[in-house]
Amino acid sequence: MSRVQRSPKTLLQMIDELERLPKDQLRERWQEAFQTTVPSHASRAFLERSLAYRIQEQTLGGLPPRVKKRLASLQKELERDPGFAPAPTPSFKPGTRLIRQWKGEVHEVEILETGFSWGGEHYSSLSRIARAITGTRWSGPVFFGLKKRSQKELDHAP
Repeated sequence: MSRVQRSPKTLLQMIDELERLPKDQLRERWQEAFQTTVPSHASRAFLERSLAYRIQEQTLGGLPPRVKKRLASLQKELERDPGFAPAPTPSFKPGTRLIRQWKGEVHEVEILETGFSWGGEHYSSLSRIARAITGTRWSGPVFFGLKKRSQKELDHAP
């Protein structure tokens, strides 16, 4: 006689199940999921949200490596300087135009859905455009005034 196998729970079913669990069971699951003691002040809502995130992370995958790297960098900055406040990263919609004058010539870059357009050509980064304009290595966001120059960049500026 063959055994009937139940289909695995869907992501939504696993998350919905959290709402029906008693708080003590939520705390147990939280401790298992995060391998650490549950904060004493943790509310039910916090436990449910944290576990729902963990379920999604384990099912769908975690943060992309570039996001993890950025978070680690921010953590180091905060540990070094508790008053550190990161500058917001500007985001621009496709169709936005960036204008920069360089050596008497005006350069216009259009932001596209995937990359940038300058001089009738498609580029994957602003830095490639800045290099094409200046003939030297530049941070594209710095060249187009979207980011302040770091001290290291100021010390090595062309």
